[in-house]
Amino acid sequence: MLPAREGTDAGGSDSTLDRAIAETIGRRYEHQIERLHKESPTYAEEVAKLEAEKLSFLIAECQKRVEKFPTDLTIRFEMGLLYFQAGKISEAIQEFQKAQGNPHKRIAAMNYLAQSFAKRKMFDLAAKTLQNAIKEKIGFDDERKDLIYNLGCVFESMGKKEEAIEQFKLIYETDIGYRDVAAKVDAYYAGQ
Repeated sequence: MLPAREGTDAGGSDSTLDRAIAETIGRRYEHQIERLHKESPTYAEEVAKLEAEKLSFLIAECQKRVEKFPTDLTIRFEMGLLYFQAGKISEAIQEFQKAQGNPHKRIAAMNYLAQSFAKRKMFDLAAKTLQNAIKEKIGFDDERKDLIYNLGCVFESMGKKEEAIEQFKLIYETDIGYRDVAAKVDAYYAGQ
């Protein structure tokens, strides 16, 4: 087990310093994982245990920063990501909803909010959120491709195969190597 964070008020009124301290301690967990013997019969369990401890620590540290800086929407986004990784989807939804107010994190927050809705099988809310994010996203970069891909996956989950394939084809037209888009589009045409 790693030592707890020393000096709980080390960051004073600077959230970036608090975050840097937490990330440094988080890297200690990664270093411990790297030092494990891969041939050990308990390797997978030890890695899982350390990863869980790391996530638990990062959540606790981020919660402290949320309490200390409740209006910092970047911290809210980070808290949402940690909850999402931990499978705490309701908590993640709440944080991503707040984080949408940060113009620098808005699209990413909407993307994760939609993925959170999808995990809860609220596919109509997920689709609407992704469609709104796509409308706001300018350009055709990886973030937009991710939004479109996720919308296609949501449509698949809803049983809307035609709408799904239209999303995948948008990506296929410009980037055949993006995730498994080529396989999805090729399978669609092979099945016709």
